[in-house]
Amino acid sequence: MSDDKSTAENMLDSAKAKINEGADRARAAGHDLASKVGGSTLENAGDKAKAVEDRAKAEVHNAEANASYNEGKREAKDGDGH
Repeated sequence: MSDDKSTAENMLDSAKAKINEGADRARAAGHDLASKVGGSTLENAGDKAKAVEDRAKAEVHNAEANASYNEGKREAKDGDGH
């Protein structure tokens, strides 16, 4: 985390990361569904791989959200907000 971010900037970063996490999880669910209804075994395997990748991205975004939130909370407790 950057030491020069304010509490509000950290909280905004946390919210953005949570939105990205949700989008990644939705894409993963779509790929999971596509892997079950597709006709080609190769395409189904590709969709499964994309779902795994999107879930991994979601976990990264979750970690980023938590780190930004914790940094924002720490900044708020400092009292200066910066």
